[in-house]
Amino acid sequence: MKTRILIVDDEPGIRSSLTGILEDEGFAVESVGNGEACLDRLSRSVFEVVMLDIWLPGIDGLETLNRIQQIPQADRPVVIVISGHGTIETAVKATKLGAYDFLEKPLSIDRVLLVARHAAEHRRLRLENEQFRESATLTPHIVGDSVPMKALRQQLALMAGTNGRVLIYGESGTGKELAAHALHALSPRAARPFVEVNCAAISESTIESELFGHMKGSFTAAHERKVGKFQKADGGTLFLDEVGDMSLLTQSKVLRVLEDQRFEPVGASESIQVDVRVVAATNKNLDVEIERGNFREDLFYRLNVIPFHVPPLRERKEDIPALAAYFLEEFARAYGRRPKELTPQALEALEAHHWPGNVRELRNLMERIVILNPQTRIDARHIPLQIARKAGHEKSAERYGSLQDVREAAEREYILKKLEESNGNVSRAAEVLGLERSNLYRKMRALGIAPRD
Repeated sequence: MKTRILIVDDEPGIRSSLTGILEDEGFAVESVGNGEACLDRLSRSVFEVVMLDIWLPGIDGLETLNRIQQIPQADRPVVIVISGHGTIETAVKATKLGAYDFLEKPLSIDRVLLVARHAAEHRRLRLENEQFRESATLTPHIVGDSVPMKALRQQLALMAGTNGRVLIYGESGTGKELAAHALHALSPRAARPFVEVNCAAISESTIESELFGHMKGSFTAAHERKVGKFQKADGGTLFLDEVGDMSLLTQSKVLRVLEDQRFEPVGASESIQVDVRVVAATNKNLDVEIERGNFREDLFYRLNVIPFHVPPLRERKEDIPALAAYFLEEFARAYGRRPKELTPQALEALEAHHWPGNVRELRNLMERIVILNPQTRIDARHIPLQIARKAGHEKSAERYGSLQDVREAAEREYILKKLEESNGNVSRAAEVLGLERSNLYRKMRALGIAPRD
């Protein structure tokens, strides 16, 4: 993603030349002519760097800089102050107010580019440092206050302090990995490594090397020594994701390691002792896999000391509003967009959907909405048609009691479809529908359809 820079200068020539120079170097650049416009732009979008002239009409550059420092740190840009009448006193004031650097006019192209790159890197490192501090102190956030999720949080808190092996059940996309991270973060091993192995993504020929490591020259492609996942997780937690997809040969080797916490890397003559808590997860019914001969019963009993179950999203639909709001905020911040809010009609469409992809599907949908929709209010028409249409059908069949209710639901869905095809243009949609524009507005109000922001 390109670094975004906002130029604030009352001279059009300066704005134009700086924009050209910076865009040629790969930056995404916008410009405004005064402090008020700068603050308004920053309130609606996130920029990494602001190049701010001191002498501006209206509020001057120093006052603008002072107000920029009130922006929350996650959204606050790094400010480079520019002045054609630079003095030591002005530079000191700007630095005290939080400016990253000070440039004097006439501007040197090389100096501008160097400072812009350094400022962007400074902001990136500042955010990474902040995120690192937060990740060191915060437990992974499990969103939802439904009864199943409250029970899951209680179970995690109760079992985190033990060394018992855990087997997490749940469909794909429910958040099994998040539960494993939370278990580790709450445990005495939190300061030690959390190492993940996706058993479904590693081929049978390489999974032994991935888990236990290998010595240099132990096989044709072994050009150097490799440390395996078990050794990397020493003192911490090893998460075996989709353990039901592990081959029977690898299962037998994992079983031996679980019994005595000792293993031999491929090609090694001596074994290695480790202290690892194993947490496994699966989207399969392991009882059925055992009956089919695909999973070892003795390994199942070793892993299934403490069973957890992460429920599918369709069984906790009361969590959808909180989850959707959480993901909208996450992606709005990540993409530098304005915060989004779902209307009641949009939430109805989401809650009526079956969610075969579970929380991962909802998260991907919220990311798509943030990317494609600049407005702050997200209505049902902004929900992809396949979800909104299916939700409308389910609502008609299951929740409406009268023929009039069903008729209104169908009419609302059809109008939303035409508005979507018309890109939110009410006049164009009215023409397609054969209605007067004022009549369409009345119908929209009656059916709870908000015009595009």
